[in-house]
Amino acid sequence: MADHGTTARATGLSLLSWTLFASSGPLAKAVLDAGWSPAAVTAVRIGLAAVLLAPGVALLRPRALRFRRDELWLPLGYGLLGVAGVQLFFFVAVSRVPVAVAMVLVNLSPVLVALWVRVVRRTRLAARVWLGIALAIAGLVLIAGLGPGVKLDVLGIAAGLASAVCSAGYFLLGERGARRHDPLGMTAAGLTIGAVATIAVSPLWTLEAASGPVTLGTATVPVWLALGVLAVFGTVLPYLAGLHALGGLPVALAGVLALAEPLVAAVLAWVLLGQELGAGQLIGVGMLLVGGVVVSVDPGSNRDQHSRRLTSSPPPP
Repeated sequence: MADHGTTARATGLSLLSWTLFASSGPLAKAVLDAGWSPAAVTAVRIGLAAVLLAPGVALLRPRALRFRRDELWLPLGYGLLGVAGVQLFFFVAVSRVPVAVAMVLVNLSPVLVALWVRVVRRTRLAARVWLGIALAIAGLVLIAGLGPGVKLDVLGIAAGLASAVCSAGYFLLGERGARRHDPLGMTAAGLTIGAVATIAVSPLWTLEAASGPVTLGTATVPVWLALGVLAVFGTVLPYLAGLHALGGLPVALAGVLALAEPLVAAVLAWVLLGQELGAGQLIGVGMLLVGGVVVSVDPGSNRDQHSRRLTSSPPPP
């Protein structure tokens, strides 16, 4: 019962994480509409999140930031791939291909995670896991509303696939980090490293920013407040919740749960922006949900998770 309770709690945290990520979309779009470039929003969002979290962790829980020399690659990889790489490559993708295409590409990460678990870890995954992943990805394609008229760009496709690879790194490195280290320390270190990498690629003095207010529906808020909310509720909290979840979930299931983000984003666009979902998109919602359920109830994944908890050594990344 304890194992099922831990899995249920971790599943809830994972869904909370991706819901927060998705909910931050309208706020990020409002900041973009106020005159900020995507690179500026990314750099300030991650940088501010690191500034808000890292000093507090260093003062209140310094042990959480201690990593052995032979494990420094873990927070480094998590920050470069899971924090900076995902967002930077995604913004390159959306600048060259439709957003719907970029969303489908980045959300291929569950397939990459499952392949890693099967090929590298040599862990056999039940056929229903692959079926659930296939249903979820097909549902995502329908939700995105991709059609034959979509124009594709080679560099944009490559950037979208690179973002998927980085997203897979977020799950695999995050899983290992959450089981070996304090998730609070891993999050603080990852955000700090991600912020440094993002600002190195896009120096602050080259970014397009604006000091005007941000419009949210009928309300107007200062841009600094919008960025602060984006940093806390759209970055710090979802990364923290996500790492805590990765400590108690089979990584293949965690990857599929990430598909809740585009699902929530589509529902929010429907409810808040009046962007109604068509019949095909509603079918896609159903397929995505069914795929997630198929993976989440797979007994093989739970057995794999339980067996890894009984071993003294952590799983490889």
